[in-house]
Amino acid sequence: MSEVVYEETATMIAAGELQSFVPFGREHCRNHPHAFNLQLRELQPASELWASDGAAGLVGSLQEVSLQERERQEFWQLRKGCTGNEEEVEFEEELYAAGNVVVWSQGSRTQASSVCKAFTVDSPVQQALWCNFAVPNNKKQEDEVEHTVCIVQSSCINVHTVTGKDFISPLPFQVSNVWATSFGLLLERKNTTNDTQLTSPGEPLPTVFSMLHPLDEIAPVVCKPAGLFEGSRVQYLSDSTMKIVFTCCQPSIVVSYDTVQGIHSVWNLRKVTHDERSTVLPCPAESIGSPLGLMASGFLNSHLRNISRLDSPGGSGASGLGAGSCCAVGSGSPLHFSALHSHHSRIMASSPAIHSRVHSPSISNMAALSRAHSPGMAAPSFSGSSRFNTSLHSPLARGHPGFLPSLNSSVNETMLMPEMEPIIPDFCMEQLWSEAATAGCQREMSSQASKVFLTSDLCENHYLCFLVESHQQLRCVKFIESSGTSAQLIFPSVTTIPAKDAEPLQTIDAMLVLEACGSLVLYTGITRVSKVFVPGLLSAPFSLTNHRPYLSTPVENVSTPNNVGSMHLPRLDEDLMPSPVSELRGSVIKHHEASFLEEYTFQQSLPYIHALRDPVCNRVTLELSGGAMLRLSIPEVATSELVKKCLQAIRLILPKEAAMKVLVKWYNIYNAPGGPTAHAEWNMFVTCFMTLMGYSTESLTWTKNLHFEVPLSPVIAAKKARPSDGGSDEDWDYLMASHYHHQMGSQPVGSMVNSSVTSSTDTDSLSFSSSPSNASLKFDSSAPLFPHIAALFYVLHLLYQELQLDELQRARASSLVCLLHQLARDLRLEEYVDLYWRDYPSLISGLTEITFLDQALIDQMQRPSFLRPEPPCVFSWLSRCLRGDENAPFPYLPGICPRTRLLVLSYALYIIGDKNATSAEESKYLVKLSAGPKSRASETHFKRQSSVKVRFSSENLAEQLVVWLTSQGFTLKDLESVPFGVALPIREAIYQCREQPCSDWSEEVCLLIGRQDLSKQAHKMTLAKSKASVGSGLSLEPPTSTEADEEEDGMSDIIQEVTGLIWSQDLRVQEVRRLLQSSRPVRVSVVQLPEVSDHEYIEEKENKLLQLCQRTMALPVGRGLFTLFSYHPVPTEPLPVPKLNLTGRAPPRNTMVDLNSGNIDVPPNMTSWPSFHNGVAAGLKIAPASQVDSAWIAYNKPKSPELANEYAGFLMALGLNGHLTKLATLNIHDYLTKGHEMTSIGLLLGISSAKLGTMDMSVTRLLSIHIPALLPPTSTELDVPHNVQVAAVIGIGLVYQGTGHRHNAEVLLSEIGRPPGPEMEYCTDRESYSLAAGLALGMVCLGHGSNLIGMTDLNVPEQLYQYMVGGHRRAQAGANRERHKSPSYQIKEGDTINVDVTCPGATLALAMIYLKTNNRSIADWLKPPDTWFLLDFIKPEFLLLRTLARCIIMWDEILPNSEWVKSNIPQIMRGTFDSSEDINMETMTQAQDYITAGACMALGLRFAGSANSDAFDCLYEFAKTFMKFMTLAGTASQQTGYYNLQTSLSMILLAMSMVMAGTGDLKVLQFCRFLHKRMGTEMNYGFHMAHHMALGLLFLGGGRYTLSTSNSAIAALLCALYPHFPAHSTDNRYHLQALRHLVVLAAEPRLLVPVDVDSLKPCYSLLEVTYKETKWYSETTVDLMAPTMLPELHLLKRVKVKGPRYWELSLDLSQDTQHLKSILSRDGVLYVKLRAGQLPYKDDPQGWKSLMATTINTGVRAFKPEAISTFTSEPALLSFSELFCKSLEGIKHREETLLFFSAMLYECVMQECPEMLPTYISIEQVVGALRQGYPQQTFPLWQLRLVVELWDSRMQKSPTNCHNTLLSSEFLPVMKNSVDVSLDNWLKDNSAVLRSYLRGEVLSRDAQSVMLACFLVYRSIPCLRNTHTQLEGCSSVGDLLSRSSQLGIPLRDLLRLVPVLLCSASGAQTMPGFPLHAF
Repeated sequence: MSEVVYEETATMIAAGELQSFVPFGREHCRNHPHAFNLQLRELQPASELWASDGAAGLVGSLQEVSLQERERQEFWQLRKGCTGNEEEVEFEEELYAAGNVVVWSQGSRTQASSVCKAFTVDSPVQQALWCNFAVPNNKKQEDEVEHTVCIVQSSCINVHTVTGKDFISPLPFQVSNVWATSFGLLLERKNTTNDTQLTSPGEPLPTVFSMLHPLDEIAPVVCKPAGLFEGSRVQYLSDSTMKIVFTCCQPSIVVSYDTVQGIHSVWNLRKVTHDERSTVLPCPAESIGSPLGLMASGFLNSHLRNISRLDSPGGSGASGLGAGSCCAVGSGSPLHFSALHSHHSRIMASSPAIHSRVHSPSISNMAALSRAHSPGMAAPSFSGSSRFNTSLHSPLARGHPGFLPSLNSSVNETMLMPEMEPIIPDFCMEQLWSEAATAGCQREMSSQASKVFLTSDLCENHYLCFLVESHQQLRCVKFIESSGTSAQLIFPSVTTIPAKDAEPLQTIDAMLVLEACGSLVLYTGITRVSKVFVPGLLSAPFSLTNHRPYLSTPVENVSTPNNVGSMHLPRLDEDLMPSPVSELRGSVIKHHEASFLEEYTFQQSLPYIHALRDPVCNRVTLELSGGAMLRLSIPEVATSELVKKCLQAIRLILPKEAAMKVLVKWYNIYNAPGGPTAHAEWNMFVTCFMTLMGYSTESLTWTKNLHFEVPLSPVIAAKKARPSDGGSDEDWDYLMASHYHHQMGSQPVGSMVNSSVTSSTDTDSLSFSSSPSNASLKFDSSAPLFPHIAALFYVLHLLYQELQLDELQRARASSLVCLLHQLARDLRLEEYVDLYWRDYPSLISGLTEITFLDQALIDQMQRPSFLRPEPPCVFSWLSRCLRGDENAPFPYLPGICPRTRLLVLSYALYIIGDKNATSAEESKYLVKLSAGPKSRASETHFKRQSSVKVRFSSENLAEQLVVWLTSQGFTLKDLESVPFGVALPIREAIYQCREQPCSDWSEEVCLLIGRQDLSKQAHKMTLAKSKASVGSGLSLEPPTSTEADEEEDGMSDIIQEVTGLIWSQDLRVQEVRRLLQSSRPVRVSVVQLPEVSDHEYIEEKENKLLQLCQRTMALPVGRGLFTLFSYHPVPTEPLPVPKLNLTGRAPPRNTMVDLNSGNIDVPPNMTSWPSFHNGVAAGLKIAPASQVDSAWIAYNKPKSPELANEYAGFLMALGLNGHLTKLATLNIHDYLTKGHEMTSIGLLLGISSAKLGTMDMSVTRLLSIHIPALLPPTSTELDVPHNVQVAAVIGIGLVYQGTGHRHNAEVLLSEIGRPPGPEMEYCTDRESYSLAAGLALGMVCLGHGSNLIGMTDLNVPEQLYQYMVGGHRRAQAGANRERHKSPSYQIKEGDTINVDVTCPGATLALAMIYLKTNNRSIADWLKPPDTWFLLDFIKPEFLLLRTLARCIIMWDEILPNSEWVKSNIPQIMRGTFDSSEDINMETMTQAQDYITAGACMALGLRFAGSANSDAFDCLYEFAKTFMKFMTLAGTASQQTGYYNLQTSLSMILLAMSMVMAGTGDLKVLQFCRFLHKRMGTEMNYGFHMAHHMALGLLFLGGGRYTLSTSNSAIAALLCALYPHFPAHSTDNRYHLQALRHLVVLAAEPRLLVPVDVDSLKPCYSLLEVTYKETKWYSETTVDLMAPTMLPELHLLKRVKVKGPRYWELSLDLSQDTQHLKSILSRDGVLYVKLRAGQLPYKDDPQGWKSLMATTINTGVRAFKPEAISTFTSEPALLSFSELFCKSLEGIKHREETLLFFSAMLYECVMQECPEMLPTYISIEQVVGALRQGYPQQTFPLWQLRLVVELWDSRMQKSPTNCHNTLLSSEFLPVMKNSVDVSLDNWLKDNSAVLRSYLRGEVLSRDAQSVMLACFLVYRSIPCLRNTHTQLEGCSSVGDLLSRSSQLGIPLRDLLRLVPVLLCSASGAQTMPGFPLHAF
């Protein structure tokens, strides 16, 4: 195997075009602005430049240092460009570096080069390379790949990614070289001399390091050399003699070179395993005793002797190494592996004989080992290397047992200095192979490889080649990727090729070799193809070659076998070299090199090729001796698709050697200099192929005529210049037009016909027998392919069947058929000949020659077992499948016949109904052909498959088929090229799936079934999966309004298109905008009474303005909810924040009114909280899906300090929409240290909301600093503002929401009742702190009820009850005892609990802990008292909270009616009252109102976001009642008090808007508007806030969001809607104002917006929503007109888009709601597709204008083709109706044709299958051609037959249920009938022809043969050459029918044949009284 295979003939091929090549970067640098830096380098002498180069292996290394140009180092590399999209545009990318500049450019054949990027760095560029880093992606398993350009400087590496990120990685050491691998970069450390002084004696530092990502630490690489020594061999790569010369990504390998021994090795680069990591890193002391699974101690003991002896400074080990090693193991050398292997390794390299034959099988077992997996042991390849240190020269006593631990832990303890933190390695290099040592065979070592590359040959063998310049040879190592679990590489053999330079050509599987004599030779793998003729260049200094021995013969090759004589030698021009003499050793070479250089320097003036570089695809650069460069392209193997396919098939079936011969031969013929014209490629191939088989192509008539312009066979074609390379697919058309075709086609060749009549009685009974004149045609049996003719014929036949299945390739099939027909005749395969004649009757009937084969030759030929006498025909296979007959499995060629496999399995799955056809039982239907002999024997005995399979329901078969086809990569484009008859079942399956698709199919499946709506949806899905931060791709962008005042109110981003559909009847959205805008001056209208002075009037106006401002300041809270998540910010612009405008305008003169005039007292800090809310409102506009990063957040920070509050609010909003997690920790620290109270509040609440329920530790630390109770008791007292503490406490609740965290719960519980401290601590606003602690405790234990794990000792409910009702204070437990020792000096509370402070928090904490648990005992604690006495002790407000708490604990008992609300009022307040009783009416009415309000609030929470009409009606009634109370200035309002009534009303209003959240209900809007207008002293800031929050909730997110009722949402709503609103804008006493915004956490998107997939506009569509069954109602279905709010998803079973307007689409929610959730979260866009013939609801609300409606009563006749444009947007249909369905001027149209086309069009539109139109037309054309009696070919009849058979099988199954067949029921029978009539008429006239065919007689060539073939195909009559014998004795119809099964003709067709068959049997001409047309 290891010798080079040479072609016998000295052939030459012509190269493609030559262009001069100059790196584009050099041109660009000339004009680069930094050129002046580069000129400094001119001053350096050239010698320094050479020295600065570093290693020789630099990419491109030092290119040209010529005297003319200024000297500077430049290098470049080229690669094939990849665009990443489907259509591969071929271009080249170049990376050029010179001085400080790196230029990355790209260009292609058609486009000039252009710069992608140019980088300029600070210091000279050492190296520039492309590298792909893998970035791990948490969401998906596989890593994302980041494509980068890396620029290496002396101190750092700059990494620039394609996406625009830049990294700079500093280098901790000098780097000599950097290599790109599939994982990242490998860095080689420069070996400096002072290494040794740095480290402790004898511990070398690692030399190779890896960098996984520019942000990662650089880690050393460990290596695992090959050898028996299992355990301790993993160690750091610290050998300074090892240089990396090559790395590769696929497969992941590294090639290294040992500078001491001159040996190359190959390593596998992979991630380190856990064991290896632990081996290398230092072990903890106690684990030394148990080695890490390394090696058995027995192994150690037996080898310890060896170790110690080898390691001792002058020990016998050193002498044992013999002279073969390159340097003896001296005192400094470490333990050396190969000596450890076993004792026989003492046979060292001193004997050259062994080494020269390492790879021959018969040597020592050492070599045998080397052929096994670990080749590195073949020889002492590591002697003298200091790489594999086991004992690390440490001064340990050598034989001492203490050596053991150091072995176990390998390199660990001594390797790294003890105080260093060990760096964990990322990669391991595992040795796979290394060269045999070259000790005795040759005097000096091979130098480092100057080039290494991978190449493969035409038969897919892979080689790793490295060029050793010192020996002028290219060593090719073959490697095989073993198919095991661990993809190991095996290197079986090495071959050397003499070469001065070489480069691989990837796309044509070849490499170009520059031989020492200067000629270019093309090799494929190690097979020499031919020389390359480069026009215009001397191939070498020619005079030299004659008298200079051929130095590069593979004699001095180490690894070739010894029998040198048998080697082929290349022919050199015309002289054959003598056999080389074995004395040719290195010295001779050196001598000749020298003489060559001295004597012939004069020759140098002629340019010759000096080197090769930069291969890309099939192009390579030639470097000429003069320094010029030329770009050369080597031609392809073939350009015509057909030839490529044939070559593939040949390669598959032939043994590798034979295949290689054919391919090389073909390549030479095809690319001979001055080769053929373009169109003759196929003809050339046929000639070449048949010649190789042994035909004499000169004497065969049809091949002779193939090249009547090229006189000779192209093998010896005239060397004229070649116009262009490559063939074309018009070969066949050219043949048809040729003179020869006309000559053959016009006249029947008489002699053949006459002679054949006589010969038909011969024994072989060939119907088309040869004519005597050509009997001399013989095979040349010595031709290389002669033995394989039969196999090749069969393979090409299968290829022909494959081409038949592709409309686009069918023309090529007709070229192939001539060749097949010839082979079939010569192989005497009659049935094949008959098949080809049936397929192409007019073509084949002229070809009748036979090449004579005598018996001896036939015996020489291999008849493969798979060649069956009956030809495999894919159409008849499919047809039998449709009829339900038995079928043998169909043969196919893997990789070459994909379509055959696809269609056969599709039929098996869909028609036969075998669900496993595509997986387990593939072999039932398909036989794979392969070249190996083993499979052939078994495949002949195949169990026939019965047709009586159980049928599955066809729907899921259709689904399965569609999904499977997609998984095979089958698309609609492919379907269009499948012939119409074959494609019909697939189209039918697609049609079925289109009606009821699954909602979760992938995008590809949806495209295949033609549901663009679904594929668009899936496309959005896949987009979202891949990139989380993509804005909605839909055109739902808000309109950009022009007026300036519109812009600044902050509400311009509501999507009008959607709101316009939801609320199409009125302008309510504009009204809400008007009510909520706070950026314009308000109108202050005060009438000046006559008695009021001007000054007083101004004061009056300002007082009025102050009242109005109370309202204006409350508006932003509502605005934030209204514009929630509606805006995607631009990353380069700050967020627009509307101003909070507190000025007014007074009519009539519109004068300014301002509060700052000093006329009235304005409270200080009045605007600080309102501007905070304004900032929140602005920030809440940002949608969660936007792209926001830390820099943008910081960029929004305002310059002026007065806007700091706004920015604080903005930060909180970013937390609520989840973006604050991206803020860098540094910035957070920065904001908090400023000590700005608002910023801290916003930041703490924001981060906690963003980390909701995550128990994130870093956030916990952040919050704890602000809560004294969470700090240790001894810690410094931090001065934290009270409001910040409140925010931090709530933050703890949010971060630990629902976790039941014990410690936090305990702290929060005690904080509810925290007493005031001595120094005025905790004395003000205690209520809000206590409430916050209660809310936080409730959130931490949210919904846990009595299952609080591990908290029983805290008695949480009892403690909370005590806080609620009062009692003695308990002793403070735990850490905070110290703090509360001394009582407050200000507030005397005594030792009882202050219920007024603790009650609200405790009540809500109980409510949240027991939320929805229906725990009656806890609920009873919360009942309002039932005696007047007790009632007096409770604040009425607390009654509201208790009622609310009790109701939401008893969640399931809440009913949406007023009876339930009233049932919460205690009995004593209901009945009639005695006036005698002393009842405080005030107490009673207040209690009643507050309890009612609490119950309404609970009702609102229970039905939040449901728009439940009962709940709404109930709440609406109560609201109206309270409204009445307020307007009647009577007793009730006085008793209750205005404040209490207003509070209750606000709560009821909020409850109403919770129920109707997002629906924009008009009644609630009217309520809000009424309250908006109410001004006055009683209407304070808090009430306005409540009313506008209600308004915001009502239009939440512009109608896109609504509220959820999950536990988390209820908790957020309780925090936000706490029923005590601030009295003025700075009031935080009872409740922190910032918490109002937490309502956002309860919002969820539930708006579904149907979007028309064609126009991409939102539209109306009918939805059917099915609710799951619950205990309150059974499963119900409602119809909603979308866009609409969906109910909560967990309540739903299914959402379905209903017909008939739109295609149905069902989203099943019973299993998985994720799909719908993701749709809703991305703007709720659901793509829908209008059905043909329908109009959208907007244009046609009633549905009276649709196509159905217009034609239902008048039928097809009334269908006007013009009307089609209104019903379908498909351009194909529109143009069809335009061109084919209207009578055009000047063209005579037959009326019925137009009608027919119109009817077809109507049918297609109505049935929604426009793709059926081509099928209808094709069928019509077939029938038309048959009618006129001039069919061109039989192919369409095959298709028609398949269509008819599918229809029959469907009708037989269920005659009634034919609506799901695609072809309409009237059309097909009509067509079928007319075909039958045409064929019967033909039969009537020509029964004799048919009869003689059936008898096997030879037919005369006349026009009937086409019709005969058509008849045979359509009637599916098999090749009945011997029917005569079968039909002997059939005298009656019955007799005939009984034999029909033998004939294999379908019954229907047999009956048509009865007259002919019986006549032929009886011999009579006609049967009396048997009319033909009866059938």
